[in-house]
Amino acid sequence: MKIAVVGSGGREHAIIKKIKENPQVETIYALPGNGGIAADATCVAVGAKDIEGIVKFCKENKIDYVVVAPDDPLVLGAVDALEAEGIPAFGPKANAAIIEGSKVFSKNLMKKYGIPTAAYETFDDADKALEYVKTCPIPTVVKADGLALGKGVIIAMSREEAAEAVRSIMLDKQFGASGNQIVIEEFMEGPEVTVLSFTDGKVVKPMVSSMDHKRAHDNDEGLNTGGMGTIAPNPYYTKEVADTCMEKIFLPTIEALNKEGRTFKGCLYFGLMITKDGPKVVEYNSRFGDPETQVVLPLLESDLLTIMQATTYGTLEETEVRFMDKKAACVIMASDGYPEHYEKGYEITIDDEVSNMVFVAGAKLEDGKLLTNGGRVLGCSGIGDTLEEAIRNAYKVVDKVHFDNQYYRHDIGQRALKA
Repeated sequence: MKIAVVGSGGREHAIIKKIKENPQVETIYALPGNGGIAADATCVAVGAKDIEGIVKFCKENKIDYVVVAPDDPLVLGAVDALEAEGIPAFGPKANAAIIEGSKVFSKNLMKKYGIPTAAYETFDDADKALEYVKTCPIPTVVKADGLALGKGVIIAMSREEAAEAVRSIMLDKQFGASGNQIVIEEFMEGPEVTVLSFTDGKVVKPMVSSMDHKRAHDNDEGLNTGGMGTIAPNPYYTKEVADTCMEKIFLPTIEALNKEGRTFKGCLYFGLMITKDGPKVVEYNSRFGDPETQVVLPLLESDLLTIMQATTYGTLEETEVRFMDKKAACVIMASDGYPEHYEKGYEITIDDEVSNMVFVAGAKLEDGKLLTNGGRVLGCSGIGDTLEEAIRNAYKVVDKVHFDNQYYRHDIGQRALKA
């Protein structure tokens, strides 16, 4: 089989490494991939948002199955365009991917179908939003409606910060057209949990839960990032919480989308908060999370490609989704200065014995050398019988990866250990 994976990050590298395990796979193409992915797939210079280019390449090269991994191409209709040409693909169609593409849509969906989430108001007029933050409960959360690389959420601890957030998103257009509408919602408290789930629009098969570490520096200090590390499973996600989520959140979400004529197939990401009133939805994503994928997929024992195809063909009910009874951790190695200003172009060396647990994100190949080419450069994962062992093993991988100007957190997983 010939497989194409759309995307260029650590998540895509983890997906490609897992798909490679299937003996029927002959060739994997990454569109566009990156310098590190080039060790495991053939990289093709077609951008993830170039829907026409993706379809053209897949038709000309007789691709058997396409995995559309990032949010942008899903929201832009990549799966629709591929299927229109008879090419099966993993991921939701555009009318279902809107659950991530529009926070206003997803909040209204939850309200309509009684899915637990934070209380909220939506605005498409900056003056009305500014008027509202003069009286709303503080702290509050201000969210851009559309896609913003995971950065369109501002927690405002004062009315001044809330007003500033409204102005920066709606008037200064910090996130472009994504800020034409905003959601202002209640500030929830409690441990956060991510649950990635396979679904074919009929059944939901959750993967191992995980815990992300968003802040740039140790002790959860510094700016929010795309994620500095993860552990799995999340100790706060007990069997009791999981049963509640399936009954009150997971299945109702799938049923709500079906009732709206927006059947979701692929990976639905549930960002949850376990509040004193029970689990509530913080956000939905229409795809695998990054860097959650880098801890969840190494624990998957079943064949990933088989599961993905089952979501596309509606046969997930009879398809095995099994995870090993172990723990995993991932430490992101970044360029010093991320998420603000950082330098690129430093050579990366990775010891051969750990390369299977290194997932490359921001790197390029130049004259046979792998060079840093982004803020989050790569993720180093480890597996163990205990969480302590998994964390230790992840940092052992870090020790065998070298590049100048590197930066990483030293406390990934410590919060989970305390739990």
